[in-house]
Amino acid sequence: MAHPISAFQAAYISIEVLIALVSVPGNILVIWAVKMNQALRDATFCFIVSLAVADVAVGALVIPLAIIINIGPQMEFYTCLMVACPVLILTESSILALLAIAVDRYLRVKIPVRYKSVVTPRRAAVAIACCWIVSFLVGLTPMFGWNNLNKMRRTQELNGSHTEFIITCQFETVISMQYMVYFNFFVWVLPPLLLMLLIYLEVFNLIRKQLNKKVSSSSNDPQKYYGKELKIAKSLALVLFLFALSWLPLHVLNCITLFCPSCQTPHILTYIAIFLTHGNSAMNPIVYAFRIKKFRTAFLQIWNQYFCCKTNKNATSTTTAEAGN
Repeated sequence: MAHPISAFQAAYISIEVLIALVSVPGNILVIWAVKMNQALRDATFCFIVSLAVADVAVGALVIPLAIIINIGPQMEFYTCLMVACPVLILTESSILALLAIAVDRYLRVKIPVRYKSVVTPRRAAVAIACCWIVSFLVGLTPMFGWNNLNKMRRTQELNGSHTEFIITCQFETVISMQYMVYFNFFVWVLPPLLLMLLIYLEVFNLIRKQLNKKVSSSSNDPQKYYGKELKIAKSLALVLFLFALSWLPLHVLNCITLFCPSCQTPHILTYIAIFLTHGNSAMNPIVYAFRIKKFRTAFLQIWNQYFCCKTNKNATSTTTAEAGN
């Protein structure tokens, strides 16, 4: 029999639903903007679309599954594991998309002349496909055996229980903290974040060197090019910073859980860390709208063409029809 939802759980679910209601439409708008605007068709924006797809999936899939886990239903071990794994896949997909974006911006300022011949649409598509394949492999590793099944079986045998192996589904019940810290965090989260930090520092260094050069009056185009690159690099570095700010607290809490089993982490801190990770999926469209002019223009175009003026267009067509009669 299902337990009644507490007031705290109701508040948690409400916040999660609110995040999903912002994240899903916002990131669909990003994908829509790239699809309809020819100016947003280069490799960087293809990687941004991959990131937006992951963020849509967080709002549409991960948050509902997180709500299910929070309620703690009774289910079979591997069913619970399947509920827990999507967030691992999508987190890794986001990290690898951010890494691809960072490498792409580096190539744009390092080899501007050869950039289009090196970063072709085909190579960008292959890079995106590789990112998703690696994400699935990393995120589904617990399904391949690195999980808490044997540990739970030993506990069940010690308790003398021989009933069907049904558990209360919680993330930490099925996902190994050794996997989360040693493999997920120390291999697939922290090193890519540090690498991206170094890449963006080098990008800013290269751009500032170019902008500080004494140029003749006929060299306006390079100055304009690097000035634009600096603005976009700052915006995408902000996206990276927000991602790190959103995800590192939860990984730090995982490290505390693993290395200090006797330490009691307040539940409110865990919930705040979870809200930050899910809320990150809603942040990027806001950053794009305020920081990248091409996106802002595309968003306004979509709004004016499909939403704002729809009523006016219908009214105008009705008036025209009446005038014809």
